[in-house]
Amino acid sequence: MKITKLAKGISLKRPLEGGNEEQLKVVRQVLADVRAQGDIAVRTYTEKWDGYAPDNLRVTKEEMAEGVNTIDTQLYADLTEAAQNIRLYHEQQKRTGYRMELADGSWLGQRITALDAVGLYVPGGTAAYPSSVLMNVIPAQVAGVKRIVITSPAGRDGKLPAGVLAAAHILGVEEVYKIGGAQAIAALAYGTETIQAVDKITGPGNIFVALAKREVFGEVAIDMIAGPSEIAVIADETAFADEVAADLLSQAEHDKMACAILVTTSEQLAYNVALEVEKQLATLPREEVARASIENYGAIYIAETMSEAVEAINSLAPEHLEIVTKNAEAVAEQVRHAGGIFIGRYSSEPVGDYFAGTNHVLPTNSTARFASGLNVDDFVKKSSIVYYTEKTWADNASKIARLARMEGLEGHARAVESRGWEKE
Repeated sequence: MKITKLAKGISLKRPLEGGNEEQLKVVRQVLADVRAQGDIAVRTYTEKWDGYAPDNLRVTKEEMAEGVNTIDTQLYADLTEAAQNIRLYHEQQKRTGYRMELADGSWLGQRITALDAVGLYVPGGTAAYPSSVLMNVIPAQVAGVKRIVITSPAGRDGKLPAGVLAAAHILGVEEVYKIGGAQAIAALAYGTETIQAVDKITGPGNIFVALAKREVFGEVAIDMIAGPSEIAVIADETAFADEVAADLLSQAEHDKMACAILVTTSEQLAYNVALEVEKQLATLPREEVARASIENYGAIYIAETMSEAVEAINSLAPEHLEIVTKNAEAVAEQVRHAGGIFIGRYSSEPVGDYFAGTNHVLPTNSTARFASGLNVDDFVKKSSIVYYTEKTWADNASKIARLARMEGLEGHARAVESRGWEKE
């Protein structure tokens, strides 16, 4: 890894995958075809790109049971425990509306209601992650969403990974479809003969999925256009180089465009971590991917002070931030911008990815400056409520009318003034 002195202007931003014109053209054609032809178009594109022609788009009870019975018993237990942890954490995020009592019986309020239906896209192939099922479904369930749909591309044998099916089974999600790509996003957004449309689509996918989500936004809501993963680590001389290196590689192995950065006040640690990264890369199964990430988007920066290191992190606004220092909690208090914060030696980033209970769907590419990770609020909407009594109206009607006329909206003013006691 490259080792340099910390300077202003460091960045973990990488080019956003916006897709080229040809990819966008393909996506728009798929969306149009599915909107017009429904299931026929979904089946046609599934056969064309995924290599199998589904007779039934929906996973049957028998297929679900087969997947559950196939998975290792201990893994099933681990998934179940992880789901319990995630649910417990997200239960704390639930909010109720409120009612503000005004004078004379008038009141203002806010009502919080869950979305009616959401669709979760789960990638297939080597990127099939049962943990993503847990992270997307559970906050929606906690929010009170009644209908939750999963779509995921099956293999050429027409089957979904056992882990994905097991996760769905643990959470009680029965509406699962064996489709992926832009055609799955189109089906969720517009509906087909088999698949009823949803209100929001969440979950990661390839460039065609990302482009499709962007195109249907407005017809439905989406969570985010996720970029490649990233991790930043703040460490001092108390950290262990082999552990820091392992943590950096935990994200580098995701994607060739993943970003792994260490900011440290210890020059010795910097050099030891660089050596450890090279050593561990040699035995990593996904060495090619991780090496490309480290060589292109990995870096080690040496800071003069911990305050300087923290300020650099706030500038980076990383998706994941680990703090492995003396007084790590005090250092964490100074962090303003990070998607997820992992404090101390034993809080390695994968702890949050899988088990602790926090959500691993987090903002990337420095968007943690203004965005949050997936949470219960993403699956609800808020309605404002106004109830004015006649007296409160009478006390304020002239004020409201003046404000409306100031903006040249006579109709607004008349609407307020049209009420009156004389009509009684």
